[in-house]
This record gives sequence, C-alpha cells and structure tokens, in this order.
Amino acid sequence: MKVFFYVFLFRKVEIYLVERRIVIAGTGSGVGKTTLTIGLMAALKKRGLTVQGFKCGPDYIDPSYHTAVTHRPSRNLDSWMLTKNRVLDIFTHGSRGADISVIEGVMGFFDGKSPETNEGSTAEISIITKSPVLLVVNCESMARSAAAVVKGFQLFAEGLNIAAVIVNKVGGEGHFQLVKKAIEQECNVPVIGYLKRELDIEMPERHLGLVPSIERGELTPFFDILGDLVLETVDLNKLLEISLAEPLAENETASLFKKKKEPFVKIAVAKDAAFNFYYPENLEILEANGSELVYFSPLADEELPEDVDGLYIGGGFPEEFAHELSCKLKAKRSVKEAVENGLPTLAECGGFMYLTKSIETTEKKKYEMVGVIPGSIEMQSHLAGFGYREISGLNNNFILENQTAKGHEFHYSSFQPAEENIPYAYETKGMGGLNKEGYVIKNVVAGYTHFHFASCPAMVENWIKKCLEHQAGSKDLI
Repeated sequence: MKVFFYVFLFRKVEIYLVERRIVIAGTGSGVGKTTLTIGLMAALKKRGLTVQGFKCGPDYIDPSYHTAVTHRPSRNLDSWMLTKNRVLDIFTHGSRGADISVIEGVMGFFDGKSPETNEGSTAEISIITKSPVLLVVNCESMARSAAAVVKGFQLFAEGLNIAAVIVNKVGGEGHFQLVKKAIEQECNVPVIGYLKRELDIEMPERHLGLVPSIERGELTPFFDILGDLVLETVDLNKLLEISLAEPLAENETASLFKKKKEPFVKIAVAKDAAFNFYYPENLEILEANGSELVYFSPLADEELPEDVDGLYIGGGFPEEFAHELSCKLKAKRSVKEAVENGLPTLAECGGFMYLTKSIETTEKKKYEMVGVIPGSIEMQSHLAGFGYREISGLNNNFILENQTAKGHEFHYSSFQPAEENIPYAYETKGMGGLNKEGYVIKNVVAGYTHFHFASCPAMVENWIKKCLEHQAGSKDLI
C-alpha cells in the first residue's frame, strides 16, 4: 500500500508518495533473524496491517513461516540467480496490496555468492530494493563492544541505509539500556528494541534447517506468543517510521507474471508435507504462459488428476515420510504409469528421489519408491550437495535445450545408479567446478538441482511445448 504525505508550505500543497518496506539483516547466521522476522510480522498483523514477506537467497523453509503468519505467499529475492530487473519484478508483484513488506536476510548482511563481492547478499538486495535496513546484533556477553560491531557494518560498503538496530539475547532491560546508549552515541542510529536472551518459544530444527511450517500443524498460538513478545520489547511505531521509503517503479509490460495466454495445457503439481519446496514465481510463470495447475498429494495416496499434460514434483522431505510414501501404492502406480506413457515431467531434488527405486535412511532402512529411474537414494549424515548452480541440459533434456538456467542444490543424500552409462540431465557449474548430475529417461527430467524459472523463462516455454506434443499424441490415441 502506498502512503500519501501532505506538506503545506506557503499555502502550496506538496504531495509525497511513499511505501513501507524493511530489510531484517543480521551480523551473521544464528543471530535471531527468523525469530525476529516472524515476531515482527505477527506484531504488525496484530496492528491490523497487511504484511508481505520476502526472503533473501534460495530458501524454502523460512518463507513457509512467513506465509503461515501473513497469509500471503512469501517470496525469494535472489540477486545472483536473477537480474536486478527480475528481482524488482518479483518484489513489486509480491508487495501489491500490502501495507508493509518485510524482507528477511540470509546469513550475515554481506554474505552471498563470493567472499570478494556483495553479489547475492542481503546488502545487495537492500540496495536494489532501496530498502531501509534493520540490523540484528547478538549482544550476549557484550555492551559497548556492540557499537563497534554496528560501526563496522555501517562503514563496510557504500550505498547502504542501516536505519535502525535491534539487539538480541540481552539479559534484560538494564543490559539493553547499556547497549542502546553505546550504539546510539557512537553510530548515530536508533536502537528500537531487543529480544530477551531466553524466550519461552521453540523453533524445532533438523538437517536442512527449521522444520517446515506445513509439518507443524496449527501455528496461530505460536505466532500470537511471538507477536506479543515482540510488542513488549520493540518500538513498533519507530519501526513503521523508519520503514518509509520511496516507491519503486513498476513495469507491467515486462512483468513475468502478466498473463500472456489463457490455459491450454494442464500440469499436475505434487504438493503436501513431503513435497512443498516450490518458488511461488515458478508456479505463477507457468500459469502466465498458459498452464492450468492442478494439485495432488502422493502422501495422501492421491492419483494423478485426469487428463494432465505434464507433471511437476518439487523438493521437500520424502526421506522424512519414506515409510508412508512407500505404502501409498495408488499414488506410486499412477505416477509410474503416466511417466512411462511419456508424460513430460520435471522432478527436483525430493521429486527426483521419489522417482527412483528406493530411499535408504540413515538408519539403513530401505523403502520402495516409484521406480521409474534405475537407481536408489542413500541418505547421509553430512551435506552431499550445497550451493548455487549454473545449469545446462544434457542428453536431449527438452526443458533446457540450448538454454542455461540458475538454481541451487541443498541435500543430504546421494544417488546410486543401477547402471554405468548414466543419461545425466544436467551439467552444473558451482564453487566446486563442473559436475554432471540427475537423470533423463523418457520425458522425465530429474535431478537434485532446484530451478528458479525466472532465471530462464524459456525453460517454461520448452516444457509447455512438450506438454502440447504429449497432449496431441494422447488425442491421436483416442
């Protein structure tokens, strides 16, 4: 929502149009960004405001909490995977109708793709979106030294607007006042609140981070408590004051989300507690280009919807539901038959794992999956793949034919092929160099890589083209 300010100067009325947005940045990982972000969202909702959430970087789990508390799809802003204009397109598209946009940072404020630049960092997102920054500082075991930390962040790079500070893990009001006085005196920036060292809340975690909100059931009581805790110790009026910023220009004609065609293909999307890692933009870009999306749940043993022309199985935690998925015979049979009949399919990470013969857990228990990809998945106790990827297609990969996209990997499992000559789906380039991964079989493109379609909209066009071919072939058989 845009806010109008009227200023009367010598009987002349000046009208200023502003928006509210704020970046929640941290001095490092683990300083409490997510807890504070969710708490602020809950507190702002209690004030009756419509809140839009965003997350810097490639993360599916934190945005699931934003979505749960705001009741609006949270979106990722990633300046490495996407161009500046695409980041702004996603931001303006997502912010429409909101009173305030809250952008949660990733890792430390300056951490991104490389240790040598701000590329892909929260700092770069704050500059692209021209957003005021609320810096979160862990002040456990320090007082005046906190001012040195803030001063360092202020001076490290140009073009930033660190508008305020919130301190976390303070011992109480007395400790807060010591830190506040030091920071405000030395850094000339307001300290607008704090979070106590020991909050009576629980944020359960496992190997990929927080447990996704979809698995935690009813979260309203949790959000209420967190919102009340924030209201106790954070000056929300000051937050709203510093969040005022100039409006960002919208370019509707160039937007990826402008509807180009009415639906003419139907794509099934697996979505439940086992498969829920989807960028909202991926789904919306599919819809903008003529796809009708129909959802089904393998975990609920639902068969593929009828008359679909394509299939999208995203990432998630199939390993956490391996036993349940192995028992859902109708769902597995339905997917296998459709895929073997040539249904154009994209399977990312968890979806790739689901299409293999089996998943073996870290407890060495093996569970049968769909079985269309010859090979099995073995879970590990350490990261097997992590980081950004530039992705090119291999072996007649119809989605990335003569195209390069961007995405990321983040998984604790490895694929054990049942054959030597693997028809890899992708060649990926990351910090560790070039690598081949995934699998192409029939009209299935599968692998560990998560894509952002906005990095390469042509892949959506290629996929829909293949769906149309399948649709035409299916009609010829009738």
